[in-house]
Amino acid sequence: MSWKNLSFFPPWLASPARYTAAVLDTELIPAAEADSKWLMVVLHGLGDSMEGFRWLPRALNNPRLNILLANAPDDYHGGFSWYDIYDKPGIGVERSRGLLFDLLDRQRADGFATEQTFVFGFSQGCLMTHEVGIRYPHRFAGLVGISGYAHEPERLVAKQSPVAAEQSFLITHGTADPLLPLAQTQAQMEQLQAGGIRMQWEVFEKEHTIQGEAEVAVIRKFVEERMKPL
Repeated sequence: MSWKNLSFFPPWLASPARYTAAVLDTELIPAAEADSKWLMVVLHGLGDSMEGFRWLPRALNNPRLNILLANAPDDYHGGFSWYDIYDKPGIGVERSRGLLFDLLDRQRADGFATEQTFVFGFSQGCLMTHEVGIRYPHRFAGLVGISGYAHEPERLVAKQSPVAAEQSFLITHGTADPLLPLAQTQAQMEQLQAGGIRMQWEVFEKEHTIQGEAEVAVIRKFVEERMKPL
């Protein structure tokens, strides 16, 4: 089923694809521990930007964690988009996945090993977290996806990397999400799990958002449990 044909996103959200960035705009918020090489790459949702997640370092309260905020490549109503949700989304998904692969390759070159790197994504950023986690050929410390979905999960599983089954995902969703109904996303996550993807699936009583400290605490625990000496 094509998600662009579903009525989760109101028509006013649609816009022509604007492929505006060949390299992702990013900003690194250094860890409190100066020599730490633990990293979290943060991917925002549709119409948002890195500005929407400047609260995350304080919420996670992890002195060893560097936070790399990234803007999606396409302009979108004052914010940014990872892909066009209506007009051939697969084209934008593929292009953004390539840009994220390039970004991750640069982090590796700068001394941030993928095994010590987390990816965190909300909504569209969650979809891109699936794309990166299942397709990138190196194992991550962990991957966190909030209130999102997967683009063509059958294709994603069929094209998974040799290390995809070793990845650890934390995926959360809301019981009252008005944009992405729980049942639809849960069915997709079950497809990914059936394809060998390891996943911690958590449901919260929330809409299309992050449910405050209750949800952040689950994310914090997931991250801290995986930040062990290599």
